[in-house]
Amino acid sequence: HNHGHGRVNFSKKTVLHFHSTLYIDQCKLTLVHSTLHSTLSASGHSTMSGVDKVPSVSTKDASDEGDDHNHGHGPMENGCFGKGIVQDLKRTVFTHWKSEMTNFNQKTIAVSFFIFFAAVSPAITFGAIYAKATHNWIGAMEMIVATAWCGIVYALIGGQPMMINGGTGPVLAFTAIIYNMSEAMDVPFLTFNCWVGIWVSVYMFLAAVFDLNRIIVYATRFTDEIFALLISAIFIINALGNPFGDTGLYHYFKEDHKSHAYYASDPDYNHLSVALLSTFLCIGTVQVAASLKRTKFTSYYPTQGIRNTITDFSVVLAIALWTFVDKVVFPTIKTESLNVPAGFNPTYACCYDDCSLGNFPDDCPDLDKEAGFRPWLVDLTDLGGKPWLPFMAAGPALLAFILVFLDDGITWHLINHPSHKITHGAAYNWDTVVIGIMTLVNSLLGLPWLVAATVRSLNHVHALAEKTPDGKIQSVLETRLTHLGIHVLVLASIFALDLLKVIPMPVLYGVFLFMGIVSLGTNSFYNRFTMFFMQPEKYPMEPYTQYVKPSKMHLFTIIQLVLFVTLYVVKTIKAIAIAFPIVIALCIPVRVYVLTKIFTKEELIMIDSDEETIKRYLEKNEATPPEEEVSEKEKDIEKQDDDAAKENEDQVSGLPPLNMRRQPRKRSNFHKSLSAPQHSQANALFFGKVHDMPANEAEPLVQQELERRQRVRQESDPHMLLAEAERMISKDYRFG
Repeated sequence: HNHGHGRVNFSKKTVLHFHSTLYIDQCKLTLVHSTLHSTLSASGHSTMSGVDKVPSVSTKDASDEGDDHNHGHGPMENGCFGKGIVQDLKRTVFTHWKSEMTNFNQKTIAVSFFIFFAAVSPAITFGAIYAKATHNWIGAMEMIVATAWCGIVYALIGGQPMMINGGTGPVLAFTAIIYNMSEAMDVPFLTFNCWVGIWVSVYMFLAAVFDLNRIIVYATRFTDEIFALLISAIFIINALGNPFGDTGLYHYFKEDHKSHAYYASDPDYNHLSVALLSTFLCIGTVQVAASLKRTKFTSYYPTQGIRNTITDFSVVLAIALWTFVDKVVFPTIKTESLNVPAGFNPTYACCYDDCSLGNFPDDCPDLDKEAGFRPWLVDLTDLGGKPWLPFMAAGPALLAFILVFLDDGITWHLINHPSHKITHGAAYNWDTVVIGIMTLVNSLLGLPWLVAATVRSLNHVHALAEKTPDGKIQSVLETRLTHLGIHVLVLASIFALDLLKVIPMPVLYGVFLFMGIVSLGTNSFYNRFTMFFMQPEKYPMEPYTQYVKPSKMHLFTIIQLVLFVTLYVVKTIKAIAIAFPIVIALCIPVRVYVLTKIFTKEELIMIDSDEETIKRYLEKNEATPPEEEVSEKEKDIEKQDDDAAKENEDQVSGLPPLNMRRQPRKRSNFHKSLSAPQHSQANALFFGKVHDMPANEAEPLVQQELERRQRVRQESDPHMLLAEAERMISKDYRFG
């Protein structure tokens, strides 16, 4: 290593001083840096520089812009075989496991029940869609079992317990594609799905070993928020009425909806009554949950402890209230309930002993009873006479890997955003291994693949957070107990499925709608989208409204909107749905290579960075708001205003006590309005004179001055009254 210069002994200080000229093995250097990072992270410090976080960006740029690109991601283990996995374990599981398993309190109970309803109902509804898409080979029972065991195991060994695993629309769509491919190739679906899952697990393991998660550092807020808005939109649309399916409130107004079929022969049944009550239950659940969530910041109820309890259990109380309304207040109106499985068996019932001969009862309506159920363990050797099938599965598995890898990575990136105040660190590589193992086991058992569920994970973070009255997170209770409690309840629900039927489906739609709306609150893409419908002068005070021209801000939003619509269309159209993960991946190069050509560095920082990065940039560069683009018409109006103001000050200049002569002042770029002038010189002289007087002497003089001014106001012309009003208004108050 000393390149022929003989043995040289350096002290540690000397080595560090001459590090730029010495060759040090990359893995050793990275291990030293990682150990230092872990030590400082435990004490609340950060050792990551911009260079560590954005490898492809220059040092200067990265130091300003790159800090938020890698939030939560530990030191990069470039070129070090498996070191990222080890460091993730040291930083998270080995450091915080005990504290995360012992911080039990009231909030952990409340959040466990809230997210339980948010997890079990999608598991059942997604399971029903899986059954339809795969001809019952995978169904509701498989989804519940996968959700339960994966959640319990992840709560015990996972690196980021704020994340909630679950089924998602994109993965469901990809599973439907695998089923269609198996039908086209005439091979058993579960066998083909299993081989694809095995390859996905291999890819996940390799990605963790070689730290491909460093790619996620390029997924800035631009990509994160497109994906997060897509998932939130899916929850909201499915609650209100999916135009491409039969779920949601809207479909209750259709007489031929499947929920009305059971009562079709009842002459007293009215589908419109059911639809109206369902709408009432859904909207009521959202309203009550949102109102109770704000109880903590009100003055109602005797103590703060009671207010905190109501806030923590807000969603659970809303579910209980509207279930009571449905079952007790309106017992004669039959709203839809969860379609739960009949028992603890695989969904696929066999017509005969050989399950490949047909599914009961669809393929054998003449039989009275099923011959049995498909086995839990998938037969990997049942290749349908296609010995090349295991190798062919590697192709679609690559696309599935991209989908799972990006779905997990982007959700982890969102969870660990600095605004969420997560302090226990991230474990991208270790969790990639854990998800890969879960995918392998689920494939062997014929269960659906689970990934990081974005909306449920974000709601988990928000539910465990302490917030200010304006909704900003101050701290988060980072615990494994809620994750464990949620999925123990899901496991218990397998043996109490009939109890889940008590909860009306519209109430669960209300929970979905509430979760989707809550996750929109911190999405700046959505906030900027709403600005298309706002008066520019009323834009909220954000860095991208203060330091970026409105036209450039809207252009950034339009680019995100185009990609968002593209993602939704690709996901919806079954013929091209397999390209969904590719479109997600394309968002990253669009941000890295295209947007840097359209926007300046400062504009990208203001729109696409977190608050701390923006604050540091402003302190360093003293950025100023851009000059507002003013049309010729607006310039004419300003000139007329200036002329009128000059005429007005000439008219009132003869009134000594109310000397309203305006001081010239540069107009605000963002508020083209008239600002009240400063106090007159006469005021300053008068109040300066009485300021040092004893109170008993000053009070009569002040009273005389006020009475004199009252007489002046009563005798003044209207334009003088206006001038006096302007003077009395605070100088910081603007009116037009």
